[in-house]
Amino acid sequence: MNKLSLALVGNPNSGKTSLFNALTGSSQSVGNWPGVTVERKEGYYKQADHIMIQDLPGIYSLSPYTPEEVVARNYLVEGQPEAIINIVDGSNLERNLYLTLQLLDLGLPLVVGVNMLDVVKKQEKEINLSKLSYGLGTDVVGMSVVKGQGVSEIVAKSLTAIESNNTSQRIGIQYDERLEVALLEIIGILHKATFQTEPTKKISENKYRWYSLKLFERDEAVCQTLVLSQADWKEIEEIITITEKIFGDDSESIVINERYQFITKLVELCVVNNKEFKLTVSDKIDQVVTNRFLALPIFAGLMWFVYYLSIQTIGTAGTDWLNDQLFGVLVPNYLAAGLNYLEVAEWLQRLILEGIVAGVGAVIGFLPQIMVLFLCLSFLEDCGYMSRLAFVMDRLFRKFGLSGKSFIPMLIATGCGVPGIMASRTIENEKDRKITIMVTTFMPCSAKLPIIALIAGALFPASSWVAPSAYFIGVLAIVFSGIMLKKTRGFRGDVAPFIMELPAYHWPQFQGVWQQTWHRSKAFVKKAGTLIFVSSILIWFSSNVNWQLHFVSEDQSILASLGSVLAYLFVPLGWGDWRSAVATITGLVAKENVVGTFGVLFGAGRDVSEAGQEIWPALQVIYTPVSGYSFLVFNLLCAPCFAAIGAIHREMSDYKWTLIAVLFQCGLAYAISFIIYQGGRILIEGQGITWLSIVAVGVLGSLIYSVMRPTKAEVVTLEDI
Repeated sequence: MNKLSLALVGNPNSGKTSLFNALTGSSQSVGNWPGVTVERKEGYYKQADHIMIQDLPGIYSLSPYTPEEVVARNYLVEGQPEAIINIVDGSNLERNLYLTLQLLDLGLPLVVGVNMLDVVKKQEKEINLSKLSYGLGTDVVGMSVVKGQGVSEIVAKSLTAIESNNTSQRIGIQYDERLEVALLEIIGILHKATFQTEPTKKISENKYRWYSLKLFERDEAVCQTLVLSQADWKEIEEIITITEKIFGDDSESIVINERYQFITKLVELCVVNNKEFKLTVSDKIDQVVTNRFLALPIFAGLMWFVYYLSIQTIGTAGTDWLNDQLFGVLVPNYLAAGLNYLEVAEWLQRLILEGIVAGVGAVIGFLPQIMVLFLCLSFLEDCGYMSRLAFVMDRLFRKFGLSGKSFIPMLIATGCGVPGIMASRTIENEKDRKITIMVTTFMPCSAKLPIIALIAGALFPASSWVAPSAYFIGVLAIVFSGIMLKKTRGFRGDVAPFIMELPAYHWPQFQGVWQQTWHRSKAFVKKAGTLIFVSSILIWFSSNVNWQLHFVSEDQSILASLGSVLAYLFVPLGWGDWRSAVATITGLVAKENVVGTFGVLFGAGRDVSEAGQEIWPALQVIYTPVSGYSFLVFNLLCAPCFAAIGAIHREMSDYKWTLIAVLFQCGLAYAISFIIYQGGRILIEGQGITWLSIVAVGVLGSLIYSVMRPTKAEVVTLEDI
């Protein structure tokens, strides 16, 4: 049986991904599109394994303004899918239909799924699907993906559309006659066109209308793909110019206005409003959660609760069992017995038990806490709260020189810094984009959670504020950096505008929340099983041999000699122990390595794998609560892992800017940790004032001045324009 590909296309928050999960279940894969970092999801239809479902990124149009729109448009124009399933939000029909009209122009078999009809009903509205189908000239299916309504029907309609497809007859929506005449004239010229990549290939008949519209809009990306004579290009430009004079508007605005006029008439025909305007439940909730004064306290309370569940309660129960029982007793004991039975060499037994099991186990032991955190964040994201959070943070960020758009990459970075950095591509303003790249990794990602959990458990077991404070330190570092950098000459300028849609609140779909949690957790385990595995072996080896490759005590090892040199850098921060210095440096490879390194170094020579609570006594010896918190803050704010640094370089496209970003992150981390320790040892531990304390006051004063100093006005001359 021939394989078929169905493309799911729709606006963000239209329920497209929920439909994808309902159609494919667990038979899906997640990756990136070739050559770009936009997420790619595909899976096979549960009821027919020859049908591939492709979940395209959520987009508002097929105009190439963002990487997501470029990916979606390229995939659809190349004609890879046999049909398009366009999911529209029935409660926001007018906005969603703009994309639908563009999809109709592609000339591919198309079925429209009007989702969230349950929300429409609660709004006391009705949508006449028959009239909508007639107006669009394509099949329309009423849906409520959350309740499972219309899910199988829309696939069946798509298959029918493929079987009865006659794209040569498809001409799309008819607009003003004056515009239609111009498009027909352009189509006449397009019959001569070929493609830059394939000089012998002609435009397929069902694509003429789409290409004519794109040329009429002067779409640069599309024009560059076609080959026409200079005379033909000149004739097309004359057609466009004449039409612009007739309408009294530019070509792109003409098309936009025509589409919205059609949509307005169609919505008036199809939608019946049975009630007078009144606030919806979502509106009433937003009056509280987006309130100017309550929004930030509510956000702080929610984040405290999320971390309390993850670090202090539910997540801790699972972590304790993994650390104390699985990696503390069961795995080491059974593995030791097996190795003894096989008469494995003693040094190799130590490598496996004290290196691999201790290192990898120390990281994997925090998996329950990470899964609880991911589950909570996925729940907040799916119910619609995270969209509000970006809106709330825009009000805060705008005062400090950043747009709310910058908070979107930071939200993504709570899972991993790499896609968070990549998400900065949606920020049009180059200066804002660079600032966002430099500060995004201040947010604690999943790799930093084991560090937070370890320090909180070992040094602050009765304090529920330590873990969430790590989140807020990241936010404050971002705000502080935004203010400081915006006052420098290289980043000075107006803040880019931020416009976004706030979807209606709804109960999250458990399947989607769980799958998102599962994919993120699996990525964490995969890293522990590969990168941390190799790192643990190298750390164990270098901590057990000297430069002559003889087995020696830990204090005489290669690692100790290197760490002792580096440790002097961190004495002013309160943790000049060589083990701490080594753990911090290995954290540049992967932040999970910080815990893995402690697992190896403090686990050496013991009968069981030392992770979790069993290395707490060792940490309590080398740290006070103040120095431990200083260690935590430094590792949260300093340069991210090598993968994230590589992402910074790819986005900056400049070694100089990459170095500036890394030095800024490390410098700020050092300064803040220095101030925390020097201030804490006096105010909390009651120690005396030293010359380092005076230096710390000077550093604090310099940071305050960099934030408070007035911004110099720039004089713009005609030469600058």
